[in-house]
Amino acid sequence: MTSRTASCRCGQLKATVAGEPVRVSVCHCLNCKKRSGSAFAVQARWPKDHVRIEGESKTFVMVADSGNRGTFHFCPQCGSDVYYEIDGKFDDKFNELVAIPLGTFDDPYFVSPSFSVWEERRCDWVEISGDRVEHSH
Repeated sequence: MTSRTASCRCGQLKATVAGEPVRVSVCHCLNCKKRSGSAFAVQARWPKDHVRIEGESKTFVMVADSGNRGTFHFCPQCGSDVYYEIDGKFDDKFNELVAIPLGTFDDPYFVSPSFSVWEERRCDWVEISGDRVEHSH
């Protein structure tokens, strides 16, 4: 089974995943824009039992526009978000999954997104393309 490692900028906090992600998505919501510091964020998700975490993290918890609660784990030294978990109060499809920002992987080019969500908040100069990308507002 293939394994991949994601880490913070200083390397103290790491997430190693086994196998392929169950979902890869681009999100245009305001929280993801703030979290990534960009016009959107891209993340891949794995079942919790396919993810091994090493290092110390601090957490930040917030309720998203969807009503779901997210717990974001970041490095206390460099501040990088390395992974997050969603408590799907209103949508439980993400429960038991760990989301990892694609840019934190040693090789962030191993996969492409299949979903583009919260597109009503997409910057008008951004276009997410591809034959396999499902778009939702």
